Amino acid sequence: MISRRDALKSIGLSAGAVLAANSLQASPAQAAAQFSFCLNTSTIMGQQPGLKGYLDIAARAGYDGVELWIRDLQEYINAGNSVGSLKKLIADSGLKFENAIGFAPWMVDDEAKRKGGFAQMEQEMELLAALDCTRVAAPAFGVDAPLDLFQAGERYKMLLDLGRKTGVMPQLEFWGAFPYFHHLGQVLMVAAVANDKDARILPDIYHLFRGGSGYDGLKMVQGHAIEVFHMNDFVSHIPRAEQQDKDRVYPGDGAAPMKEILADLKAMGGKKVLSLELFNPDYWKQDALEVAKTGLEKMRALVAQV
Repeated sequence: MISRRDALKSIGLSAGAVLAANSLQASPAQAAAQFSFCLNTSTIMGQQPGLKGYLDIAARAGYDGVELWIRDLQEYINAGNSVGSLKKLIADSGLKFENAIGFAPWMVDDEAKRKGGFAQMEQEMELLAALDCTRVAAPAFGVDAPLDLFQAGERYKMLLDLGRKTGVMPQLEFWGAFPYFHHLGQVLMVAAVANDKDARILPDIYHLFRGGSGYDGLKMVQGHAIEVFHMNDFVSHIPRAEQQDKDRVYPGDGAAPMKEILADLKAMGGKKVLSLELFNPDYWKQDALEVAKTGLEKMRALVAQV
Protein backbone atom coordinates (compact mmCIF):
# COMPACT_ATOMS: atom_id res chain seq x y z
CA MET A 1 0.00 0.00 0.00
CA ILE A 2 1.32 3.43 -0.95
CA SER A 3 1.56 5.88 1.93
CA ARG A 4 0.02 9.33 1.90
CA ARG A 5 3.46 10.84 2.36
CA ASP A 6 4.86 9.05 -0.69
CA ALA A 7 1.76 9.97 -2.71
CA LEU A 8 2.47 13.66 -2.35
CA LYS A 9 5.86 13.29 -4.01
CA SER A 10 4.54 12.41 -7.46
CA ILE A 11 3.73 14.37 -10.66
CA GLY A 12 5.51 17.57 -9.69
CA LEU A 13 3.24 19.16 -7.13
CA SER A 14 6.05 20.68 -5.06
CA ALA A 15 6.33 24.44 -4.80
CA GLY A 16 9.92 24.29 -6.01
CA ALA A 17 8.95 22.39 -9.11
CA VAL A 18 6.19 24.84 -9.87
CA LEU A 19 8.49 27.83 -9.51
CA ALA A 20 11.17 26.19 -11.61
CA ALA A 21 8.75 25.33 -14.41
CA ASN A 22 7.21 28.77 -14.49
CA SER A 23 10.60 30.47 -14.52
CA LEU A 24 11.46 28.98 -17.90
CA GLN A 25 11.15 31.36 -20.82
CA ALA A 26 10.84 29.85 -24.29
CA SER A 27 11.72 31.64 -27.51
CA PRO A 28 9.04 31.81 -30.25
CA ALA A 29 10.83 29.04 -32.13
CA GLN A 30 10.98 26.87 -29.01
CA ALA A 31 7.31 27.52 -28.29
CA ALA A 32 6.36 26.46 -31.81
CA ALA A 33 8.34 23.24 -31.41
CA GLN A 34 6.75 22.58 -28.02
CA PHE A 35 3.23 22.15 -29.46
CA SER A 36 2.01 19.75 -32.12
CA PHE A 37 -1.49 19.59 -33.52
CA CYS A 38 -3.75 16.57 -33.53
CA LEU A 39 -7.27 15.74 -34.67
CA ASN A 40 -9.51 13.69 -32.40
CA THR A 41 -11.86 12.02 -34.86
CA SER A 42 -14.90 12.82 -32.71
CA THR A 43 -14.72 16.26 -34.32
CA ILE A 44 -15.89 14.85 -37.67
CA MET A 45 -17.50 11.58 -36.63
CA GLY A 46 -20.96 12.89 -37.51
CA GLN A 47 -19.99 12.92 -41.19
CA GLN A 48 -19.08 9.21 -40.87
CA PRO A 49 -16.07 9.26 -43.20
CA GLY A 50 -14.78 5.93 -41.89
CA LEU A 51 -11.27 5.17 -40.69
CA LYS A 52 -9.64 5.79 -44.07
CA GLY A 53 -11.59 9.02 -44.35
CA TYR A 54 -10.50 10.21 -40.92
CA LEU A 55 -6.85 9.71 -41.80
CA ASP A 56 -7.18 11.30 -45.23
CA ILE A 57 -9.01 14.36 -43.88
CA ALA A 58 -6.57 14.89 -41.00
CA ALA A 59 -3.59 14.61 -43.36
CA ARG A 60 -5.07 16.92 -46.00
CA ALA A 61 -5.99 19.48 -43.35
CA GLY A 62 -2.37 19.61 -42.20
CA TYR A 63 -2.42 17.98 -38.77
CA ASP A 64 0.68 16.40 -37.26
CA GLY A 65 -1.18 13.55 -35.63
CA VAL A 66 -4.47 11.89 -34.91
CA GLU A 67 -6.45 10.53 -31.97
CA LEU A 68 -8.41 7.48 -33.09
CA TRP A 69 -11.20 5.65 -31.27
CA ILE A 70 -10.59 2.00 -30.49
CA ARG A 71 -14.07 1.06 -31.67
CA ASP A 72 -13.19 2.37 -35.16
CA LEU A 73 -9.98 0.34 -35.19
CA GLN A 74 -11.89 -2.77 -34.18
CA GLU A 75 -14.58 -2.13 -36.79
CA TYR A 76 -11.92 -1.89 -39.49
CA ILE A 77 -10.33 -5.17 -38.40
CA ASN A 78 -13.68 -6.93 -37.99
CA ALA A 79 -14.46 -6.03 -41.61
CA GLY A 80 -11.75 -8.46 -42.67
CA ASN A 81 -8.68 -6.25 -42.64
CA SER A 82 -5.47 -7.31 -40.93
CA VAL A 83 -3.68 -5.44 -38.18
CA GLY A 84 -0.73 -5.18 -40.54
CA SER A 85 -2.81 -3.46 -43.22
CA LEU A 86 -4.20 -1.08 -40.59
CA LYS A 87 -0.68 -0.23 -39.43
CA LYS A 88 0.33 0.50 -43.04
CA LEU A 89 -2.78 2.63 -43.58
CA ILE A 90 -1.88 4.82 -40.60
CA ALA A 91 1.81 4.98 -41.52
CA ASP A 92 1.03 5.90 -45.14
CA SER A 93 -1.08 8.85 -43.94
CA GLY A 94 2.06 10.51 -42.57
CA LEU A 95 0.24 11.16 -39.28
CA LYS A 96 1.50 10.18 -35.85
CA PHE A 97 -0.96 8.01 -33.95
CA GLU A 98 -0.75 10.06 -30.76
CA ASN A 99 -3.45 8.59 -28.54
CA ALA A 100 -6.45 6.27 -28.58
CA ILE A 101 -9.89 6.67 -27.05
CA GLY A 102 -11.39 3.66 -25.31
CA PHE A 103 -13.80 2.78 -22.54
CA ALA A 104 -12.72 -0.04 -20.25
CA PRO A 105 -14.09 -0.25 -16.66
CA TRP A 106 -10.69 -0.56 -14.99
CA MET A 107 -11.41 1.78 -12.05
CA VAL A 108 -14.72 0.32 -10.82
CA ASP A 109 -15.17 -1.15 -7.34
CA ASP A 110 -16.84 -4.35 -8.52
CA GLU A 111 -14.00 -6.87 -8.59
CA ALA A 112 -15.32 -8.97 -11.47
CA LYS A 113 -16.03 -5.92 -13.64
CA ARG A 114 -12.64 -4.43 -12.78
CA LYS A 115 -10.87 -7.67 -13.70
CA GLY A 116 -12.71 -7.62 -17.01
CA GLY A 117 -11.77 -3.98 -17.47
CA PHE A 118 -8.08 -4.72 -16.99
CA ALA A 119 -8.32 -7.61 -19.44
CA GLN A 120 -9.97 -5.31 -21.95
CA MET A 121 -7.30 -2.67 -21.43
CA GLU A 122 -4.52 -5.20 -21.96
CA GLN A 123 -6.09 -6.45 -25.18
CA GLU A 124 -6.58 -2.92 -26.47
CA MET A 125 -3.08 -1.86 -25.42
CA GLU A 126 -1.59 -4.79 -27.32
CA LEU A 127 -3.51 -3.74 -30.44
CA LEU A 128 -2.32 -0.15 -30.07
CA ALA A 129 1.29 -1.28 -29.56
CA ALA A 130 1.07 -3.19 -32.84
CA LEU A 131 -0.04 0.07 -34.49
CA ASP A 132 2.82 2.12 -32.98
CA CYS A 133 0.53 4.09 -30.67
CA THR A 134 2.08 4.56 -27.24
CA ARG A 135 -0.84 6.18 -25.35
CA VAL A 136 -4.43 5.38 -24.46
CA ALA A 137 -7.02 7.46 -22.61
CA ALA A 138 -7.97 6.02 -19.21
CA PRO A 139 -11.23 7.58 -17.96
CA ALA A 140 -13.24 6.38 -14.97
CA PHE A 141 -15.70 4.64 -17.26
CA GLY A 142 -18.24 2.44 -15.50
CA VAL A 143 -17.81 3.97 -12.04
CA ASP A 144 -21.32 4.25 -10.57
CA ALA A 145 -20.67 5.26 -6.94
CA PRO A 146 -18.46 7.74 -5.06
CA LEU A 147 -14.80 6.86 -5.43
CA ASP A 148 -12.22 6.16 -2.77
CA LEU A 149 -9.44 8.15 -4.42
CA PHE A 150 -6.73 6.21 -2.59
CA GLN A 151 -8.07 2.96 -4.02
CA ALA A 152 -8.39 4.59 -7.43
CA GLY A 153 -4.73 5.58 -7.19
CA GLU A 154 -3.72 1.99 -6.42
CA ARG A 155 -5.68 0.83 -9.47
CA TYR A 156 -4.06 3.45 -11.65
CA LYS A 157 -0.67 2.23 -10.44
CA MET A 158 -1.62 -1.27 -11.61
CA LEU A 159 -2.72 0.16 -14.95
CA LEU A 160 0.63 1.92 -15.33
CA ASP A 161 2.36 -1.40 -14.68
CA LEU A 162 0.25 -2.89 -17.47
CA GLY A 163 1.21 0.04 -19.68
CA ARG A 164 4.89 -0.63 -19.17
CA LYS A 165 4.31 -4.29 -19.99
CA THR A 166 2.57 -3.48 -23.28
CA GLY A 167 4.37 -0.27 -24.19
CA VAL A 168 1.15 1.79 -24.22
CA MET A 169 0.81 4.23 -21.32
CA PRO A 170 -2.59 5.16 -19.84
CA GLN A 171 -3.43 8.87 -19.70
CA LEU A 172 -5.69 9.49 -16.69
CA GLU A 173 -8.77 11.36 -17.91
CA PHE A 174 -11.66 13.07 -16.12
CA TRP A 175 -15.06 14.18 -17.46
CA GLY A 176 -16.60 17.43 -16.23
CA ALA A 177 -20.20 16.19 -16.14
CA PHE A 178 -19.34 12.81 -14.58
CA PRO A 179 -20.61 12.68 -10.97
CA TYR A 180 -17.71 10.73 -9.49
CA PHE A 181 -14.56 11.84 -11.33
CA HIS A 182 -14.96 15.33 -12.72
CA HIS A 183 -12.44 17.65 -11.06
CA LEU A 184 -8.76 18.39 -11.66
CA GLY A 185 -8.16 17.99 -7.93
CA GLN A 186 -9.46 14.42 -8.07
CA VAL A 187 -7.33 13.41 -11.03
CA LEU A 188 -4.23 14.97 -9.48
CA MET A 189 -4.83 13.08 -6.25
CA VAL A 190 -5.30 9.74 -8.02
CA ALA A 191 -2.13 10.34 -10.04
CA ALA A 192 -0.26 11.34 -6.86
CA VAL A 193 -1.44 8.27 -4.95
CA ALA A 194 -0.11 6.09 -7.77
CA ASN A 195 3.30 7.59 -6.88
CA ASP A 196 4.67 6.64 -10.28
CA LYS A 197 7.09 8.49 -12.56
CA ASP A 198 4.99 7.51 -15.59
CA ALA A 199 1.72 8.98 -14.28
CA ARG A 200 0.12 11.26 -16.88
CA ILE A 201 -3.13 13.21 -16.88
CA LEU A 202 -5.30 14.16 -19.87
CA PRO A 203 -7.03 17.52 -19.29
CA ASP A 204 -9.64 19.13 -21.52
CA ILE A 205 -10.67 22.79 -21.67
CA TYR A 206 -14.38 21.96 -21.65
CA HIS A 207 -14.09 19.43 -18.84
CA LEU A 208 -12.04 21.80 -16.68
CA PHE A 209 -14.88 24.31 -17.03
CA ARG A 210 -17.82 21.90 -16.82
CA GLY A 211 -16.51 20.17 -13.70
CA GLY A 212 -15.79 23.42 -11.87
CA SER A 213 -12.00 23.00 -11.80
CA GLY A 214 -11.10 26.28 -13.41
CA TYR A 215 -7.66 26.67 -14.97
CA ASP A 216 -5.23 27.98 -12.36
CA GLY A 217 -4.67 24.45 -11.09
CA LEU A 218 -2.69 23.78 -14.27
CA LYS A 219 0.04 26.01 -12.81
CA MET A 220 0.70 23.29 -10.21
CA VAL A 221 1.64 20.63 -12.75
CA GLN A 222 5.07 19.84 -14.16
CA GLY A 223 5.32 19.60 -17.93
CA HIS A 224 5.98 15.89 -18.12
CA ALA A 225 2.65 15.07 -16.43
CA ILE A 226 0.64 16.38 -19.41
CA GLU A 227 1.45 15.07 -22.86
CA VAL A 228 -1.95 15.36 -24.56
CA PHE A 229 -4.35 18.25 -24.00
CA HIS A 230 -7.85 18.31 -25.50
CA MET A 231 -8.67 21.58 -27.21
CA ASN A 232 -12.17 23.06 -27.48
CA ASP A 233 -14.11 25.95 -25.96
CA PHE A 234 -17.39 26.64 -24.16
CA VAL A 235 -20.11 29.21 -24.77
CA SER A 236 -20.98 31.74 -22.09
CA HIS A 237 -24.77 31.82 -22.58
CA ILE A 238 -25.40 28.30 -21.24
CA PRO A 239 -25.02 27.84 -17.44
CA ARG A 240 -22.01 25.70 -16.56
CA ALA A 241 -24.00 22.86 -15.00
CA GLU A 242 -26.25 22.66 -18.07
CA GLN A 243 -23.47 22.45 -20.65
CA GLN A 244 -23.15 19.25 -22.67
CA ASP A 245 -20.53 17.79 -24.98
CA LYS A 246 -22.52 18.93 -27.99
CA ASP A 247 -22.17 22.56 -26.89
CA ARG A 248 -18.40 22.64 -27.38
CA VAL A 249 -17.14 25.09 -29.99
CA TYR A 250 -13.87 25.78 -31.78
CA PRO A 251 -11.00 26.95 -29.54
CA GLY A 252 -11.14 30.72 -29.34
CA ASP A 253 -14.81 30.95 -30.31
CA GLY A 254 -16.04 30.75 -26.71
CA ALA A 255 -15.33 32.15 -23.27
CA ALA A 256 -12.31 30.12 -22.10
CA PRO A 257 -9.14 32.09 -21.20
CA MET A 258 -7.23 30.47 -24.06
CA LYS A 259 -4.14 32.67 -23.92
CA GLU A 260 -3.68 32.02 -20.20
CA ILE A 261 -4.20 28.28 -20.63
CA LEU A 262 -1.68 27.98 -23.45
CA ALA A 263 0.79 30.22 -21.63
CA ASP A 264 0.61 27.92 -18.60
CA LEU A 265 1.10 24.84 -20.79
CA LYS A 266 4.14 26.48 -22.37
CA ALA A 267 5.58 27.62 -19.03
CA MET A 268 5.33 24.18 -17.43
CA GLY A 269 7.65 22.75 -20.08
CA GLY A 270 7.51 19.50 -21.98
CA LYS A 271 6.13 18.83 -25.44
CA LYS A 272 2.36 19.02 -25.74
CA VAL A 273 -0.02 17.44 -28.24
CA LEU A 274 -2.96 19.81 -28.69
CA SER A 275 -5.83 17.63 -29.87
CA LEU A 276 -9.04 19.13 -31.22
CA GLU A 277 -11.96 17.25 -29.61
CA LEU A 278 -15.45 18.44 -30.49
CA PHE A 279 -18.90 16.83 -30.61
CA ASN A 280 -20.82 19.70 -32.14
CA PRO A 281 -23.78 18.56 -34.31
CA ASP A 282 -23.69 21.84 -36.24
CA TYR A 283 -20.11 21.09 -37.30
CA TRP A 284 -21.14 17.54 -38.21
CA LYS A 285 -23.50 19.00 -40.82
CA GLN A 286 -20.62 20.80 -42.55
CA ASP A 287 -17.89 19.58 -44.88
CA ALA A 288 -15.55 17.46 -42.73
CA LEU A 289 -12.36 18.76 -44.34
CA GLU A 290 -13.41 22.37 -43.81
CA VAL A 291 -14.23 21.67 -40.16
CA ALA A 292 -10.83 20.02 -39.64
CA LYS A 293 -9.03 22.90 -41.37
CA THR A 294 -10.92 25.53 -39.40
CA GLY A 295 -10.10 23.90 -36.07
CA LEU A 296 -6.42 23.63 -36.95
CA GLU A 297 -6.23 27.25 -38.09
CA LYS A 298 -7.81 28.43 -34.86
CA MET A 299 -5.44 26.39 -32.70
CA ARG A 300 -2.40 27.63 -34.60
CA ALA A 301 -3.56 31.23 -34.30
CA LEU A 302 -3.97 30.86 -30.54
CA VAL A 303 -0.55 29.28 -30.07
CA ALA A 304 1.01 32.11 -32.08
CA GLN A 305 -0.23 34.56 -29.43
CA VAL A 306 1.69 33.01 -26.52
